[in-house]
Amino acid sequence: MEITFDLNTIWFFLIGILLIGYAILDGFDLGVGALHLLVKGDTERRIMINSIGPVWDGNEVWLVTGGGALFAAFPHVYATVFSGFYSAFMLLLFMLIFRAVAIEFRSKQPMQWWRNFWDTAFSVSSILIAFIMGIALGNIVTGIPLGPDKEFIGTFWDLINPYTVLVGITTVALFMMHGAIYGVMKTEGELHQKIRGWVNNTIIFFVICYITTTIATLIYFPHMTEHFKNVPVLFIIVVLNMLAIANIPREIYHGRDFFAFLSSSVSVAALLLIFALGLFPTIVYSSPNPEYSLTIYNAASSQKTLNIMLIIALIGMPFVLAYTISIYWIFRGKVKLTKMSY
Repeated sequence: MEITFDLNTIWFFLIGILLIGYAILDGFDLGVGALHLLVKGDTERRIMINSIGPVWDGNEVWLVTGGGALFAAFPHVYATVFSGFYSAFMLLLFMLIFRAVAIEFRSKQPMQWWRNFWDTAFSVSSILIAFIMGIALGNIVTGIPLGPDKEFIGTFWDLINPYTVLVGITTVALFMMHGAIYGVMKTEGELHQKIRGWVNNTIIFFVICYITTTIATLIYFPHMTEHFKNVPVLFIIVVLNMLAIANIPREIYHGRDFFAFLSSSVSVAALLLIFALGLFPTIVYSSPNPEYSLTIYNAASSQKTLNIMLIIALIGMPFVLAYTISIYWIFRGKVKLTKMSY
């Protein structure tokens, strides 16, 4: 099927942009959380938390905005996914809350056992959030059992299989790489050198997972490659992704930490764009009955609704981008601990 840029297609990619923004921004702070327990000593752990301290909650707004846009543009998808993945989403929500509590509570008491408990909670919840998100993405690829009424007819355990677990692990690896690079950019001294030494290891871990997931996708889910076969120019995105990953160790070696982070961000964006193009025009693939799949046409709101929403989005998104850029500009530079720090 050719990609025609009508309102339905525009909203498919606009929601994709919001989710890409979330993956880039919250991805690095989830990665910092995943690496948190590898850092020893209270001061260094405080630096790790404070590297994301001013921005972590703002990053999660992109996820809320993406969910809201999905509800308004494709309500059938929202209803089906959020009801079918109800247990998984409740676990995800609990982990998001628990992680926020861990960040806020950790330094409220000086006892070592108190801080160790919340450090563990922060790290474990960060890993589980990334893993659950990967599980969800994996299920979108494999397909979920849907009935003719667009309702999920499976169970929670239908969502767990080797492929979705592999995608979950790959997501954790991606965010660990992204978070390690962000940590290098925000720290200095001995901690900076320590995290710098982790970058290549996280890249290797991610590349192994990425190649394994790609091979599994090509073998078991060839429908994800149809657009790339029909429109060969789209393969440029795959090449761009590999070049971005390859550029990270080069930038780290030359001490250009910000450009390494940009390369990592490009890789995250390219991966999700490849995922979106593989799905299009399907949003939720139905297995074993593909005719029940939810697409950008049979699951969308009315054209009038999509048009009004597009006008609102075009007005509002520049403000969101301006706010996000200003926050990161204000809190740029290396982390310095003060009495106001976590």
